[in-house]
Amino acid sequence: IFFSIFLMLFLFIRVARMYQQRKERPPKGLQSLLEPVILFIRDDVARDSIGEKHYEKYTPFLLSIFFFILINNLLGLIPLFPAGANVTGNISVTMALALFTFIFTLASCKRHYWQEIFNPPSVPWWLKIPVPLLPLIEFVGMFTKPFVLMVRLFANISAGHIVALGFFSLIFIFGNMSSAAGFAISPFSLIFTVFLSLLELLVAFIQAYVFTILSALYFGMALGEIE
Repeated sequence: IFFSIFLMLFLFIRVARMYQQRKERPPKGLQSLLEPVILFIRDDVARDSIGEKHYEKYTPFLLSIFFFILINNLLGLIPLFPAGANVTGNISVTMALALFTFIFTLASCKRHYWQEIFNPPSVPWWLKIPVPLLPLIEFVGMFTKPFVLMVRLFANISAGHIVALGFFSLIFIFGNMSSAAGFAISPFSLIFTVFLSLLELLVAFIQAYVFTILSALYFGMALGEIE
């Protein structure tokens, strides 16, 4: 985790200095690699999900969690130290990330957010007073949203590593039967593992994007700027 944090600090401090030194000049090198991603998170995720009025305040947090998740997802696919750790496949890490989103969502809540939970304006009064089922469901939904964030990231990243471990285990399972069977299954296990690693590369980007856009949507719902 600390390695990925120092890597993020190194990348973004360097890019910030490059922008200061190259004002009004086209991006170059690391700038041109990171700028499209940063603009995508700012314009297509934060602005569209949170609203024009408040998106800038939340963009730094959204960028931080996106690149933290993405970098750790990618490092988890490299079997060499200091990479190789399954950080985002650890539920305590995903719980901490989801907890940050939950805290920021509660800190962003406005009056309409609580009204939508405890007194939905579109629901008839006779459904709210005798059996407050809908308000109860909405209240529980406040906690299930960060829970889903936590489990989705943890499960998707862990699943790929577990399947890869299963392919490698086939070599030893068949090798325990006979050496010939172990050698015979080895090429197939390696091919499937490489294919899975390429698939995990795509999953690394998708899961970072999904966690970020859902966090942005929760902020937008709390602020009430997006209809």
